Amino acid sequence: MRQLIVRRSGPLRGTVSVPGDKSISHRALLLSALAEGDTAVSGWLAAEDCQATLRCIRALGAEVEQPGATDLLVHGVGLRGLCEPADVLNCGGSGTTMRLLAGILAGQPFLSVLTGTAALRRRPMARVAEPLRQMGAKVLGRQGGRLPPLAVQGGALHGFEYSLPVASAQVKSALLLAGLFAEGETTIHEPGPARDHTERMLRLFGLDVRVDGATICLVGGQSLRTPRGARALGQITVPADYSSAAFPLIAATLVPGSKVQVSGVCVNPTRTGLSDLLAGMGACLTTLSRADRPAADDGAGEPVADLLAQACALTATTVGGDLVVRAIDEFPIFTVAATQALGTTTVRDATELRVKETDRIGAVAQELAKMGARIDEQPDGMLIHGPARLHGAVVDCHHDHRLAMALAVAGLVADGDTVVQDAGFIDDSFPGFVETMQALGADITWA
Repeated sequence: MRQLIVRRSGPLRGTVSVPGDKSISHRALLLSALAEGDTAVSGWLAAEDCQATLRCIRALGAEVEQPGATDLLVHGVGLRGLCEPADVLNCGGSGTTMRLLAGILAGQPFLSVLTGTAALRRRPMARVAEPLRQMGAKVLGRQGGRLPPLAVQGGALHGFEYSLPVASAQVKSALLLAGLFAEGETTIHEPGPARDHTERMLRLFGLDVRVDGATICLVGGQSLRTPRGARALGQITVPADYSSAAFPLIAATLVPGSKVQVSGVCVNPTRTGLSDLLAGMGACLTTLSRADRPAADDGAGEPVADLLAQACALTATTVGGDLVVRAIDEFPIFTVAATQALGTTTVRDATELRVKETDRIGAVAQELAKMGARIDEQPDGMLIHGPARLHGAVVDCHHDHRLAMALAVAGLVADGDTVVQDAGFIDDSFPGFVETMQALGADITWA
């Protein structure tokens, strides 16, 4: 069990890069495998969650070379080229891997079984399994298909029209991926904004994806063509992960005298809810540059920017509605920021946080309370009273990579030593987190 030791730090200064976007890395690998031709993927996130997708896609018969830690050469097999795996597909702790693969496997003429860690086997899968059944797939799981492991007997699918009960990029993506193999048109209605990386990347691979407000339409049977770059083979460059950038940026906001820049970050507007939250709290967060990479180039079809954060005082805010969806992965570190804001920050409409890697409402409130934070847990959110003077404590990340990093940032403004137990889960999304923070001057070390 790896531990982090964190102490109150002086000003954080410098310019850093963070690893590639996790959501885009998953999708780049999966769509490249389904394409006709070879695709070079650079900036790929070599973290545990994405490694799980890599292992699964290789087990399904796609050849993937890895000339460098963050570089892949994917030899696409086309829509119908995957083969039945010889063993159970282990998705590790990655809900994205399981849900997106379930969509792909629903259209395959063979049986697959998806499993993962104990934490993943507790995460709800009915929201994917039920609509896939409506498309014609056979999906079995524990508790009536609600929990993994999932057994997917793929076959002939038909397009359908479906209204998502809650905004979810993973469910939407699973159904769009299943729609690739379906006869006819698949139409999905969203109740609110969710990440649109799948729609963008499908277009990058030459597919006709129609988006009209909150409705997405895809006609099945379209072939994926590798996105052409300067070379003959397809090219995708994965931008830096906004969710990972949030940790050094908020650390700079909270540690007096700090000024930190993070380069080349994906600023897709469906992902940048945290920036809006911080603006409402009075944070000094600036977009230094922005460039949309066109689909014809070698990017991932995503807007990219450099972000600069400086230390400043924060005031409380209220969070709810669509903004929750746009900041769903950043709530552990946002909560740390809110403990240092003047007034009471209210978070509502965030029930989805209870079914992430852990119950992020309960776990965040429990662990930050050990450090002196004053947080009232609510059924769908929390009340965070600030500013709180934090003190060092022994805290646990509950097997949650984002909670581990959030607790480490809290330790930078706490009196005394903070020990983050089981912090190795950070590698699920941000390998090199400790080294990145050390480069900025943070007093953080592996025990």
